[in-house]
Amino acid sequence: MDYEGFFKERLGTLHQDGNYRTFADLARRRGGYPVAAHHEGGQVSDVLVWCSNDYLGQGQNADVIAAMHAALDECGAGAGGTRNISGTNHYHVLLEQELASLHQRDAALIFTSGYVANVTALSTLGMGLPGCLIYSDAFNHNSMIEGIRHSRAAKRVFKHNDPTDLDRLMSADDPDAPKMVVFESVYSMDGDIAPLDEILSVCEKHNAISYLDEVHAVGMYGPTGAGVAERDGVMDRVTVMQGTLAKGFGVVGGYIAASAALVDYIRSFGNGFIFTTSMPPAVAAGALTSVRHVRGAQDLRDRHQERARTLKAKLKQAGLPVMPSVSHIVPVLVGDARLCKDASDALMTRHGIYVQPINYPTVPRGTERLRITPTPLHTDDMMDRLVEALVEVWADLSLERAA
Repeated sequence: MDYEGFFKERLGTLHQDGNYRTFADLARRRGGYPVAAHHEGGQVSDVLVWCSNDYLGQGQNADVIAAMHAALDECGAGAGGTRNISGTNHYHVLLEQELASLHQRDAALIFTSGYVANVTALSTLGMGLPGCLIYSDAFNHNSMIEGIRHSRAAKRVFKHNDPTDLDRLMSADDPDAPKMVVFESVYSMDGDIAPLDEILSVCEKHNAISYLDEVHAVGMYGPTGAGVAERDGVMDRVTVMQGTLAKGFGVVGGYIAASAALVDYIRSFGNGFIFTTSMPPAVAAGALTSVRHVRGAQDLRDRHQERARTLKAKLKQAGLPVMPSVSHIVPVLVGDARLCKDASDALMTRHGIYVQPINYPTVPRGTERLRITPTPLHTDDMMDRLVEALVEVWADLSLERAA
């Protein structure tokens, strides 16, 4: 087989379809967010970033940075091993205790990323529970899909955010079989939020484990930033809470929070936890400081939501096709992969504005979009600059405006 030819042919198809992904070469500046330095062709220019997942700007929090410096000086660079073999640092223990407290659970377990947390927890639970049936929302993240696939458990896909369809599928199966329902709170591409109370009621009716991914909600929703389940008053009904230490907390890593027995089960049988070097102590120290800060920062959450509402209003007033969203995520529909990339490129090269195009397979074909994520640090002037640039790009590319 001509291996190189195969690789090039597949890559060529991506280019032809407009789905090839180009990474912007950025250098974030401490204290300068959301402005970053863009490196391209030997040149460096400032760009205004509108698509970061550092939703609350905690990656720039002075206390978080100081905690990481202090831990680096105290502990050195790496953890020194897996969690089982010399790699459990005291900062790991403190962080897990803080996360368990945040979600009002007996225990928590940290992973190197939210992706790894989902793949490990879901594969371990699905593989271990005898005859387990897993019910997965149609719009679940790839990490959840892969975790379910690796579990080798039987899978049913229910219509997106549809408790009635979930109940229909579960009612058709063996009532005595172990069951797990896997879903998200905030869906990151459309910005919609799951009807948690209704879905949890179906889980309870069928004696199923509920596994809730709050990656795009922790830090940003609820009185203490524990997520949408906390906001909606249903957190005590969720079996497994899964979250990230990136995004709302601005560092890196993932975690689950659940009962002591369930967490210990994943700790003891989860390959993605057992067989990998643990998180660097400085990262754990930074995440710990961020979680502690964000828990009490309701003003930050309020500002974040206000910024999202304000930007949506400005975009709609300008006649731009803002997709329906009830969260902090602001998707603007383009509907064509190549045009979506062209719009993103024009914003970057002509206006110094960075918004990554979102194309297939991240979203279905025909729903390609620019996904905008305003933060508490984006000002009204920055918003006006973005809107003016989008209006110009929409006109230049003859893109469809809002009806």
